[in-house]
Amino acid sequence: MKLFITRPLPDAVLARARGAYDTTVRSITTPMTPREMTASLRDYDIVLPTLGDIYSASIFDSAGPIRARLLANFGVGYNHIDVDAAKAHGLLVTNTPGAVTDATADTAMTLILMTARRAGEGERMLRSGAWEGWHPTQLLGQHVSGKTVGIIGMGRIGEAIAMRCHFGFGMNVVFYNRSTKSPDLPAQQLTSIKDVARAADILVLALPGGPSTRHLIDKATFDAMPPHAILINIARGEIVDEAALITALEEGQITGAGLDVYEFEPEVPKALTDREDVTLLPHLGTATLEVRTDMGMLAMDNIDAFAQGKPLPTSV
Repeated sequence: MKLFITRPLPDAVLARARGAYDTTVRSITTPMTPREMTASLRDYDIVLPTLGDIYSASIFDSAGPIRARLLANFGVGYNHIDVDAAKAHGLLVTNTPGAVTDATADTAMTLILMTARRAGEGERMLRSGAWEGWHPTQLLGQHVSGKTVGIIGMGRIGEAIAMRCHFGFGMNVVFYNRSTKSPDLPAQQLTSIKDVARAADILVLALPGGPSTRHLIDKATFDAMPPHAILINIARGEIVDEAALITALEEGQITGAGLDVYEFEPEVPKALTDREDVTLLPHLGTATLEVRTDMGMLAMDNIDAFAQGKPLPTSV
């Protein structure tokens, strides 16, 4: 079978792929163009795409005769793939859940601590040579221990964040989830996002992207948040109305934000990059060698199962 991998992956993953399939690896890291995507569907049996490769309905419709029968997505999120359109054209779709949980939760904690304690601002001060030495009122941030964290989306990642916040920092946990959940820790499920926003010192987003969650966090959410609160997004950028977030920061409705994802990434507005009260990371959520290797190996598990006619481990 011919396998097309849309970005370079860890060496162990590529070695496994090349050992079992006629494998082509695209050498650049930018998202694929529409022409590249239609060609991948026509010329290969299996495609291993990832975030930024927008396999929309129009891509499937314009591809002509489609040879591919599996999109083995590298990542837990698959909102860049129109799954219904893929299936209508005879393709199966898989993803890589589980492998990303702990790394993404750790990134959330990084953003919480950096934003609350103004760590990024302090590092910039030090590196620029502007630090004049310790004094009692310098860079006064917020205590994290004992505060209330509000989590929007209590799936695997949301619960992993809640565990770290509660057991690691003694934080009170409130959350919103569309379905009733009973996480394995003391946590209170509230009936709306606004209720969680009102109650939380730190509001963390941990839910899937896609049309149903686009701009779910908007002006009304920021209006509900207390002025000392901070927003943390390790989910998908389009979940937040970025213009409303900028306005909330500029008008002092919230104290700060920690972001790993952006509405129009890789573009990040100057209105965010210029602000000292915002921690900005370049989509590092799963960026450890161990996790990216595990993600690739799970994608390969799905590919092997497909090739052998077995049930797919993580079909979507």
